[in-house]
Amino acid sequence: MPVVSLAKVAVSPAAARDFTVRVPCIYGKRLASNRVSFGNSRRPSCVGHCVRSELQSPRVLGSAVTDLQLDNSVENGHLPKGDSWAVHKFGGTCVGNSERIKDVADVVVKDESERKLVVVSAMAKVTDMMYDLIHRAQSRDDSYLSALDAVLEKHRATALELLDGDELASFLARLHDDINNLKAMLRAIYIAGHATESFSDFVVGHGELWSAQMLAAVVRKSGLDCTWMDARDVLVVIPTSSNQVDPDFEESEKRLEKWFSLNSAKIIIATGFIASTPQNIPTTLKRDGSDFSAAIMGALFRSHQLTIWTDVDGVYSADPRKVSEAVILKTLSYQEAWEMSYFGANVLHPRTIIPVMKYNIPIVIRNIFNLSAPGTMICRQIEDEDGYKLDAPVKGFATIDNLALVNVEGTGMAGVPGTASAIFSAVKEVGANVIMISQASSEHSVCFAVPEKEVKAVSEALNSRFRQALTGGRLSQIEIIPNCSILAAVGQKMASTPGVSATFFNALAKAAVLKEEFKIDLRVIGITGSSKMLLSESGIDLSRWRELMKEEGESANMEKFTQCVKGNHFIPNAVMVDCTADADIASCYYDWLLRGIHVVTPNKKANSGPLDQYLKIRDLQRKSYTHYFYEATVGAGLPIISTLRGLLETGDKILRIEGIFSGTLSYLFNNFVGTRSFSEVVAEAKQAGFTEPDPRDDLSGTDVARKVTILARESGLKLDLDGLPVQNLVPKPLQACASAEEFMQKLPQFDEELSKQRQEAEASGEVLRYVGVVDAVEKKGTVELKRYKKDHPFAQLSGADNIIAFTTTRYKEQPLIVRGPGAGAQVTAGGIFSDILRLAFYLGAPS
Repeated sequence: MPVVSLAKVAVSPAAARDFTVRVPCIYGKRLASNRVSFGNSRRPSCVGHCVRSELQSPRVLGSAVTDLQLDNSVENGHLPKGDSWAVHKFGGTCVGNSERIKDVADVVVKDESERKLVVVSAMAKVTDMMYDLIHRAQSRDDSYLSALDAVLEKHRATALELLDGDELASFLARLHDDINNLKAMLRAIYIAGHATESFSDFVVGHGELWSAQMLAAVVRKSGLDCTWMDARDVLVVIPTSSNQVDPDFEESEKRLEKWFSLNSAKIIIATGFIASTPQNIPTTLKRDGSDFSAAIMGALFRSHQLTIWTDVDGVYSADPRKVSEAVILKTLSYQEAWEMSYFGANVLHPRTIIPVMKYNIPIVIRNIFNLSAPGTMICRQIEDEDGYKLDAPVKGFATIDNLALVNVEGTGMAGVPGTASAIFSAVKEVGANVIMISQASSEHSVCFAVPEKEVKAVSEALNSRFRQALTGGRLSQIEIIPNCSILAAVGQKMASTPGVSATFFNALAKAAVLKEEFKIDLRVIGITGSSKMLLSESGIDLSRWRELMKEEGESANMEKFTQCVKGNHFIPNAVMVDCTADADIASCYYDWLLRGIHVVTPNKKANSGPLDQYLKIRDLQRKSYTHYFYEATVGAGLPIISTLRGLLETGDKILRIEGIFSGTLSYLFNNFVGTRSFSEVVAEAKQAGFTEPDPRDDLSGTDVARKVTILARESGLKLDLDGLPVQNLVPKPLQACASAEEFMQKLPQFDEELSKQRQEAEASGEVLRYVGVVDAVEKKGTVELKRYKKDHPFAQLSGADNIIAFTTTRYKEQPLIVRGPGAGAQVTAGGIFSDILRLAFYLGAPS
C-alpha cells in the first residue's frame, strides 16, 4: 500500500496565521513544489500524520500551538450574545454568481439589526465540482487538473466582477494558494487511488471558504465593519456512526468566545457546511449542512431570529408540483415543520430545528428573489393574530413516494419476545431505511415501509432469517406490497380537534369510489333568489325544481341558506355558486370562505370592487384552504383567468393584456360598417337580445372596466375600478334619460360623431374596436375605442366573439391569443360548470 510521509512540526505565533505542510515524499519521489494545507490560511497550524495502508486524516496540532491562539489575551472584549444578533443563511443558489452575491450583500447591509452573522454556502454547483475532483483523482483520471482549473476560473472571474484594489489582490492571492494546495492534495489522492472521508471533507469545504471571503469583501465596500469566519475554527462536532454529526456546544462556545476576542466585528460572514472534530480534523455537517450550521450559530449567538434565504416564497401547504392550489403557510410550529419535513416536504431537515428550538429562536424561510414575500415563520405554537380563528387544524400535507410495504405476520409471533427485534436487525444488516412502522397487538403482525429500491434486499434477508419459522408455520407470510406512498396530514391542532381523522379517511374513501366508478356525485342542496329559497339536505330534484320552489319554498334568508350548506353532514364538500351580479351577495364571500365553503362565481363585483376587500378575500382564501374560482368573470366560458394563471405560475411575466371583452360591443362594432348608423346597429342588437335591457349598461364601458380591473389584479397590479379611465359611448345628454325607451328614441340624434370616426378609420384601412387594456409595465389600465388595421386579429372577429391578447416576456413578438364566444347564458353556464368540475378534481375526483 502507498505511504505518504509528512513531517510533524510546531510553529511560532508569527507563522501560525499562514502555515502549510510540505509533502517531502510520495512513493519515494520528491515533489518539492507541492504543498498541502490542512485548513486554510486562517487556521493556527497544521501537522502531517504518517499514512500507512491508506491516506489518513489531516490533523491540526492539538496542544501548544492551538492553545497559543485560543488563550492569547487581546484588547477586544467579551462576545455579546442575545437579541442584538440576527443570523442569515444563504444557500448556493443565492450566491450563484456575482450579481446574486451583490444582492445578498444588499440584503445584509439593509438589515437594521445591530449585529449580523451570515452563513453562506458555496456558489451554486461548486460543491458538486469539488466532489467531482475527488472522484476523478481517486479514479486516477488526469482530467482532475483541468476540472480544478475550471473551479479556479469560476471564482477568479466572479472576484474580478465584484472586487477591486487590495481586496481583489488579497482574495486572488488566497485563491491561488488554495488551488496550489488542492493540487498537491489531489495528486496524493491520485497516486493512492483513494481518499478518506476527512480528506474529502477538507477538499469540498473550500467552496464555502471562497464564497464567504468574497461576500465579506463586498459588504466591506459599503463601509461597514465586516470580517469572515472559517467555521472550522469555531464549530466542533462529533461524528456518529449514522453519517451524521452531533454538535459539541460546550467546546464550540469556548472557541467562539476566543475567536471573537481576536476578530470582533458587527457583521460576520461565516462558512456553512464545514466544521472540525474534537481532534481538529476538518469535517462537514453532512446533509443540509449549511442550514444546520446556521442553526447552530443562531444558538451559539442566542440570536433573535434565523432567516434562511432560498428561492421559494416559503413553506407550501402541499407540494405545488402535485397540488396547484397549494398556498404558502404563514406560520408553522417547530413540531409541524418536523413532521412535514420527515414526510417529504421541502422544509428543513428536522435536526436544523433542534439547536434554535432550545432558545425559542424563530426560523423564517424567505425568497431572495422576491423580497416582498414575508415567508414562513417556524416557531413555537402561537395563536392566530388576525382577529379571527380559522377552522384549520390541518396545516398541510406531505407525501413520500416510491415505497413498498413489508408485512410480516403469523400466529406463532404472538407472545414471543424479540420477534420485532429480529425483524429489524435483519433489515439493519442490509442497510435499509425504515420509514414507518405499524404493529398489531402482541407482535401478531408487523408492517413497515421501506424505499422500493431496497425492498428486494429486505425481502431476501427476512426470508433467510425466518426460513425455519416459515417452514414450521409459525410465520404465515412475508408479504411485499409495492408501489405505495405515505400521505401525511400535519397540524398541531389535530390532536385536540374531534373529527379530523373521520374527515381525512372519509375523503380517501370517497376518492376511491370516484376512481372506481369514474363519476362525480354533485348535489344541489339549495337554490335561492331574492324572495324565495328551496333547501334539501339530500339534494334537490333538478327536473322539477321550479315546481318544488312553488310548493316547498320559503322566504329567502341568506344566513339560514349558508347554515344549510355548511351544516350538511351527509355531503363532505360544500360550494356556493353565485350566478348574480349583486354586490351584496359578493360581500358574503368572505364569510363563506371563513366557514370553509368554496365559492364559484361569474359575479364580477367582488374581484373588481374595493381593493382592500378584494385583497382581504384572497388572503383569507389562501389561509383557509378553500377554493375560490371565478373563470366566468372574464370571457364567460373562455379560459382567460386560467391562461393568465398558467403563464404566471410557469414563471412568465405579463407585459400587456389587450382585448375585446364585451360580446355586446364586439357585435356592435363588427356590424357597424358601410352606411349603417350606430343607433341602427344598437337597436338590432337589443331586438336580438344581445344587449342588457338598457343598452346604456353595455355602452357605458363599466362591464369592460370591471374585467380589466380583474385581469390587472390577477397580474399583480393594485388597481381600483374608480381610478380606471373609461370612454363612455353613451352621449352625455342621454346619460340621464329616465328610461331605456327614451334613450333609444334619442340615440339617432348622436350618430354623426361615431359615423365620422368610422369613416376616418376606413379611409386609413382601419376598423373601430372597443377594447380594454392592462399595461403591466406602466401599471395602469384603460378602456377606450381604438383603431386597428384590417389585418389585425382584432379586426377579424365576427358575431359577438371576444378576443384577448397576452403579451409577455415569453410571448413578446407574437402575443398569445384566446378567442371565442364571450357572452351568453350557455357559454357562461359552461364556464361555471367547468369551475365546479375543477373544484371536484381538486377535492379528489379523477381528472
